[in-house]
Amino acid sequence: MATSTTRLMTFAEFEQLPDSPAGRYELRHGEPVLVPPPKYGHHLIQRCLRRLLQTAAAGAGDVDTEMGFRPRAEHEYLIADVAFLSKERADQTSPDGYIEGAPELVIEVLSPSNTAEELIEKRNLCLENGSREFWVVNGKRRHVEVSTPDGRTITYKSSQEIPLIFGGALTVDSIFV
Repeated sequence: MATSTTRLMTFAEFEQLPDSPAGRYELRHGEPVLVPPPKYGHHLIQRCLRRLLQTAAAGAGDVDTEMGFRPRAEHEYLIADVAFLSKERADQTSPDGYIEGAPELVIEVLSPSNTAEELIEKRNLCLENGSREFWVVNGKRRHVEVSTPDGRTITYKSSQEIPLIFGGALTVDSIFV
C-alpha cells in the first residue's frame, strides 16, 4: 500500500492564493485554512476594542482589527481579530512587508468556528513569538481571558478592570456595549 506525504505550503506559495469571497486564509503549520468572515456581533466587539485600546494606547503604537502577522518565518501567517503593535515594532516593519513575530497584544473574539485546540495553538504560538498578552474575548459569557508568556491565565468578568500592557486599564463592561 503506497502512502502519500503532504508537503507543507511555503509562505511564498501562500501569498499566491487567490482571494476568496467565503473569507480569508491563514497559514497554520504549512496548511492554508479558510477563516469565515466575522458576523456583525463579532465585528461590534472588534470595533469597540479597537476604539478603546487606541485611546488608551495614546500613541504608544498601532491598534487595529484583522491585523495579519507572521509569528514564525515560514509556514505561519495568522490574522488577529484585534492587535496592538508597539510604535517601535511598527517603525521596524516595512510598508511593503509583513509584521514579523506576533504583535505585543493579540486578541481573539470567540466565534462559533473557533475550536479549543485552535485557540490553544494560536495562544502558544503568539506567546512564544513576541506577544506579551493573548486575550480571548467571550461575548456570550461577557468575560476576557488574558494569558501571558509565563503560563498564567486570568479571567476578567463584569465590573473588573484589565490592566493594559502600555498603561491604564480597561473595564470588561466597556467592551460589551
